[in-house]
Amino acid sequence: MLLVFVIICLLAGRLGAYITEPSLAEWYPSLVKPAWTPPNLAFPIAWTLIYLAIGIAAWLIWKEAGRGARRLPLGLFFLQLGLNVLWSAAFFGLRDPLLGLLVIAGLIGAVVATTLSFAKISRVAGWLFLPYILWLGYATALNAAIWQLNG
Repeated sequence: MLLVFVIICLLAGRLGAYITEPSLAEWYPSLVKPAWTPPNLAFPIAWTLIYLAIGIAAWLIWKEAGRGARRLPLGLFFLQLGLNVLWSAAFFGLRDPLLGLLVIAGLIGAVVATTLSFAKISRVAGWLFLPYILWLGYATALNAAIWQLNG
């Protein structure tokens, strides 16, 4: 099951990348971005590590919680994973930084809820979400700056 959860996360990431890739050739490079924008290579590295961490966290919940106790935490997990892909569709697919900002706000709420839900069952699973939360904070600031600079 560990492999299943990690693969699910990596597939969500791949779907997001598939949605993103057409905008990387012309649209994204044409945007005005803040000086603190990371190089493009940072994004797939960060997301791969995050997806690995949260896949492991989901597996820990599946392994440590009973069937009834894991229903809500894993439901929140899949909700945040869906919102993660939806952000790619909003920001890159529709090329709409404002819509991306709205989606990422919901994503942060879902990730925080997932983290708290996971931490009640497994402290390690909760801690595995910390890099994700930190990266989302950075990504939200970047999304907001891009919206502001290009609006």
